Amino acid sequence: MTAPRSAHDRRQRRLLIGLALIFFGPLGVSFYMYYGHGSWHPGGRVNAGDLIVPPRPLPSLALPLQSSGETDSAFLRRKWTLLYVQQGPCAERCRISLYETRQVRLALDRDMDRVQRVFIADGDCCDFQFLHEQHPDLVAVRMNPAAAPLLALLPHRDPGNASAGGDGNAERVYLIDPLGNLMMSYAPDAKPKGMLEDMKRLLRLSHIG
Repeated sequence: MTAPRSAHDRRQRRLLIGLALIFFGPLGVSFYMYYGHGSWHPGGRVNAGDLIVPPRPLPSLALPLQSSGETDSAFLRRKWTLLYVQQGPCAERCRISLYETRQVRLALDRDMDRVQRVFIADGDCCDFQFLHEQHPDLVAVRMNPAAAPLLALLPHRDPGNASAGGDGNAERVYLIDPLGNLMMSYAPDAKPKGMLEDMKRLLRLSHIG
């Protein structure tokens, strides 16, 4: 009787493994293609953004909102996130970046609810009433020392000044996946059309967020 049970257990185990590969295999392959060292892209196209390899897991942090209250600790998860960080006045480049990310999100049409925009800034950066009127979908977060572990992981910023927001002239847009991994950044001169194409490809391939 022992042998038949053992053979049955092996068949059941193989069946479970096969089902897992069917359901999770395609997602794993698509993430490897974007995150792996091969940096594969459909049709031989190249990302407009700079890939961060390996992706950097970001900490779970509850940060104060510019209006009132605070975010929940998982506010950089569940959705794809376009993050912009500003220390000091939100001058022309800052305003342009906020406008471009707004237009990119709107251009995603049916998929735009899968994407959020987060703006981390100090209290002196902006007219937040104007910001709310022009960018009602924006998650505006107040920069404080608790944000240091997050800011320290952003490339092209000064880690020695992370508690104060790092290099305020970084002027980059950062892309975070729905699992909370920092995976890409966009230089100030990156074209919004390229950012939109990146987002469309990622949303098409991804079944998360």
